[in-house]
Amino acid sequence: MSSPPAYPGIRISGCRALGAEGSSAEALDRLLPPVGTGRAPRKRTTSQCKSEPPLLRTSKRTIYTAGRPPWYNEHGAQSKEAFAIGLGGGSASGKTTVARMIIEALDVPWVVLLSMDSFYKVLTQQQQEQAALNNYNFDHPDAFDFDLIVATLQKLKQGKSVKVPVYDFTTHSRKKDWKTLYGANVIIFEGIMAFADKTLLELLDMKIFVDTDSDIRLVRRLRRDISERGRDIAGVIKQYNKFVKPAFEQYIQPTMRLADIVVPRGSGNTVAIDLIVQHVHSQLEERKLRWDMAALASAHQCHPLPRTLSVLKSTPQVRGMHTIIRDKETSRDEFIFYSKRLMRLLIEHALSFLPFQDCVVQTPQEQDYAGKCYAGKQITGVSILRAGETMEPALRAVCKDVRIGTILIQTNQLTGEPELHYLRLPKDISDDHVILMDCTVSTGAAAMMAVRVLLDHDVPEDKIFLLSLLMAEMGVHSVAYAFPRVRIITTAVDKRVNDLFRIIPGIGNFGDRYFGTDAVPDGSDEEEVASTT
Repeated sequence: MSSPPAYPGIRISGCRALGAEGSSAEALDRLLPPVGTGRAPRKRTTSQCKSEPPLLRTSKRTIYTAGRPPWYNEHGAQSKEAFAIGLGGGSASGKTTVARMIIEALDVPWVVLLSMDSFYKVLTQQQQEQAALNNYNFDHPDAFDFDLIVATLQKLKQGKSVKVPVYDFTTHSRKKDWKTLYGANVIIFEGIMAFADKTLLELLDMKIFVDTDSDIRLVRRLRRDISERGRDIAGVIKQYNKFVKPAFEQYIQPTMRLADIVVPRGSGNTVAIDLIVQHVHSQLEERKLRWDMAALASAHQCHPLPRTLSVLKSTPQVRGMHTIIRDKETSRDEFIFYSKRLMRLLIEHALSFLPFQDCVVQTPQEQDYAGKCYAGKQITGVSILRAGETMEPALRAVCKDVRIGTILIQTNQLTGEPELHYLRLPKDISDDHVILMDCTVSTGAAAMMAVRVLLDHDVPEDKIFLLSLLMAEMGVHSVAYAFPRVRIITTAVDKRVNDLFRIIPGIGNFGDRYFGTDAVPDGSDEEEVASTT
């Protein structure tokens, strides 16, 4: 990639020296300049701290399309390598804030943020003791596991899922649980040593250096380490003078020359951020990774429903039950009763698509009977929480000894990010036929993420059955286009999805009506927005 000229910007003149008020995080806040000038502050675009990066960032206006996710071609294989942006700069220079602003302004689907802070090496007992006394240098290249960073970034660029460690800064150790990230269209990798490794540099398609005044970086570090990491002001200043400042001068500042773009003033330099966004858009267009979202969003209207879709026959009985559960005046008891009846019919219908083979048994009268036997190894049900779990009793009622797994996928209401919060799957699921259950599917976003989770556990695509009481045409096309061998089974398909991604005419918020809970704010359906299905 040809390097664009570094954006010169204007360096701020400095900030007030740290005075007597520096003993509290609140006082430190007053020493920081406001972020941005002349425009309203941008909305937060990640909901987790740097040590726990978000799984995916998506725009509510762009992800819900009939198009195949960008890492797939028409054959279901990855066709394009993700665009990787490196974001370097000194400690507390505002790299994460700049990353969030870029993500928000990019407004493209499938962006993942990967923080270098997750990749600190596991310390020995002696190093742990030194760290407790602020005598361990966390700002040295040797403090990071570059081999793991490179391997992780390589897999993400290939569209593969990765396990990312979660670092606990209060104990200077990795937590037991790791985070799962999935391949994306754009990867933003940020960290103080983002440009300190040659192999890592070769993986970055664009390099940005955030250049912030040293006084501001010190104040930010004091505020962060005191309020978030349980440190005292004396220890923070000792560590800063002994390790942070010398490391910046020796290892970090020299890497500024490697950057394609330098951003003075960090998140306050909104002009530079807008230029970065324009450049990324141009690169995505060259790679054919930026789509005409409006055209794709309406594409489902031009195509017939896919062959992989099977809709339960709309008999008077089925239509009568739909009439009851769609009626806003229906009591909760009746809603539950008739929903369960529909679920049972849906499960029975879905089982007819499982593979069966001829077999012969003997009757009590010692006569042969030529029948059919299930030809698979095992059936496993996986529910997308919370509404999907309401279908589990119907599955258990018709499949003896069925195994059950659960996936919790929710969209952050402030950011529009689908996030994988919980995953529990039975062992050796790769040989099973998997019945993936959710009660409503409007856009298909959560369903697609759930299918990706199953594929990453080696479940063959043609062994996945997506079951839902009600689906929107958009969701049907999205799932079918992304995963053309997944069987989609439902009791009804509605035509439209409104601006809040609610199915029209729809069924309302299934989880709230079933469990008797309050509606999600903004009138959004939990299954259609909070769970993004």
